[in-house]
Amino acid sequence: MLLYNTFGRCGARLGWRWGVLFSLLSLASPSVWAHPHSFIDIQTTVEGENDTITGLRMHWTMDPITSADLLYDAGKAKSDSEIWKKLAAEVMANVLGQHYFTEIYRDNAAVKFQPMPTEYHLSRQGNKAVLEFVLPLAHPQALKGAPLQISTYDPTYFVDMSYQDKNAVRLAPALVEHCKTTLFTPKPSADLRSYALSLDKADAPDEDLALGKQFAQQLTLECH
Repeated sequence: MLLYNTFGRCGARLGWRWGVLFSLLSLASPSVWAHPHSFIDIQTTVEGENDTITGLRMHWTMDPITSADLLYDAGKAKSDSEIWKKLAAEVMANVLGQHYFTEIYRDNAAVKFQPMPTEYHLSRQGNKAVLEFVLPLAHPQALKGAPLQISTYDPTYFVDMSYQDKNAVRLAPALVEHCKTTLFTPKPSADLRSYALSLDKADAPDEDLALGKQFAQQLTLECH
């Protein structure tokens, strides 16, 4: 889950996760009790140069409830202020703690990432917070070869992380003539959907079930 550390303002404040849950508790609709509790719209640009794939440029837009604590802490600060930089660093640290919430496989082998993003930024878009960062591969991947299978998801399915449609996936100019992408959205069984809906704010799904992965979209990148 995307969390950021607590920090003081007239005493300790709740972290992002607890702020989100507090907001959810104040809502009347029964649907807020079900997994997922938060939603992030993903946009991804596959980066590359010199006939290689070098990383992913991620653009994550958080829903208004998930964004509330972040935007409250940012207040009216300018986008280039130290407040925004501090919030960005705290959110990014927790994304890194979850391996960028991303898996990439090629020929059934995991593709490794660099431990730190080459750049990251947090901003406001109306009543939503937007995290942007570049996820660099540890070693650039040659265009020729087996397709890359890319998935971004929260394993617990606490947060729904998804692409709205295929237009949310883009290619850097250097890759446009050589690569194509396919976005697959799974259709979990009615039993699995019912199970997810049955989980309330305090429940953790069975780890063996790999709930988040079963709902995760898969992006396939094929190049020549």
